[in-house]
Amino acid sequence: MSKKRIVVAMSGGVDSTTVAALLKEEGHEVIGITMQLLDYKDAEGGCCSLDHVIDARRVAQELDIPHYVVNFMDSFKELVLKDYVEKYESGMTPIPCVLCNQYVKFDLLLKRALELGADYLATGHYAKIENGNGLYSLNKADDENKDQTYFLYTLKQKELSKLMFPLGSLKKDDVRDMARNLNLKLADKPDSTGVCFAPSDNYRDYLISQDAFTEKEGEIVNTEGDILGKHKGIYSFTVGQRRGLGIATGKPMYVVGLQPKENRVIVGEEDKIYSHKLFAENISWVSNESETKDRTFEVKAKVRSRHREDEALVTMTSDTEAEIEFKNPQRAIAPGQAVVLYRDKQVLGGGWINRIL
Repeated sequence: MSKKRIVVAMSGGVDSTTVAALLKEEGHEVIGITMQLLDYKDAEGGCCSLDHVIDARRVAQELDIPHYVVNFMDSFKELVLKDYVEKYESGMTPIPCVLCNQYVKFDLLLKRALELGADYLATGHYAKIENGNGLYSLNKADDENKDQTYFLYTLKQKELSKLMFPLGSLKKDDVRDMARNLNLKLADKPDSTGVCFAPSDNYRDYLISQDAFTEKEGEIVNTEGDILGKHKGIYSFTVGQRRGLGIATGKPMYVVGLQPKENRVIVGEEDKIYSHKLFAENISWVSNESETKDRTFEVKAKVRSRHREDEALVTMTSDTEAEIEFKNPQRAIAPGQAVVLYRDKQVLGGGWINRIL
C-alpha cells in the first residue's frame, strides 16, 4: 500500500501501540489519538485511566508521531453509560463495548480522523477486513482465542472502507514479540480486563454509585414459584449465574430468568438454563446486499463473546427482527446480550437478544 495518513486509536496498551509502530515502520504518516471517555478520577486503574493516556503519549513521543486526546465524555455517558444502567434496571445483561464501538469509536472517532485528512482509522482489534470486488467483509481473526468480531458486528460498508485492523492475522504472543523487537516499553504490559468504568469488574458498585439507580428488595423463587429467599435488586443477577445467590437448597442452583416487573429472580437446576430459541431486535447487516432475500436461512450464531458459534436457523419476522433457533441447546442465553451471525469466518451481522424461549 502506498504511503497513507493513518490515525491510530491509541489506548496505551500493547496492541494499539504495536499497530502505531508497525504502520510508522511501513512508512505511513501516523497520528495517534486517545479518547477520554471518563473523568480520570472515575477511571483509576482502567483502560481509560490517566496512566493509559500517559503511556500512549510516551509511545507517541518515542515513535515521533503527533498525539492528541479527544474528549468524548458527554457522548460516552449518553450513548453507553445510560444504556448500561437502564438495561440492568430492566433485568438485562448489557454489553457496553458493542455500543462504544458502534457510536463512539467507529462513529465519532472515525469522523474526527477523517476531519484530520486521514485515509484510515486503525485500531488494535483482533479482526480482519477483506475487500472483494468493492464489497467489504468483516472476518474472524486468525487467533480465535483473541477474536473480537462479536463486538464489531454493527460495522457496515461505510465504516469498513475506512478502517484498518492490522493485528487480525497475528497471535497475541506474536504481537508482544513484535513490540519487543520494536523496542516498545509497553511490550509486556498486562491486558486490560473488564469494562473501562468498572476496572475491578465490580459492576454492582458502579451501579450503586449512580444517582438515578436504586436498590429494590424482591423475591428469589424456583421454577415452580416457591419462594427461596430475598434479593436486594435484580441488577445483581444474570442468566446462568450460580455464585452469590444467597440461598441454600442442598443442590446447585442457577439463575434461569429475571422478571423485572415483578422484581423477581427465578432459579433452577442446570438443565433449566439451556434454550433452543431466542428472539432478536435491531438486526444489523455488514453487507449492503440483503442477507434476507430468503426469509429463512442457515447460519452459525453465538450468544456470548466467549461462546463458540453453533448451527442455527434464522427466520426474519420483520426487516429488523428475527427468530433464531439453534440446532443444539445454548447455555445461559441472556436478554441484553448480542447474537452474532457467521458464515464460515465471515460476520453477516447480528442483533440484540430481547427474549428467549
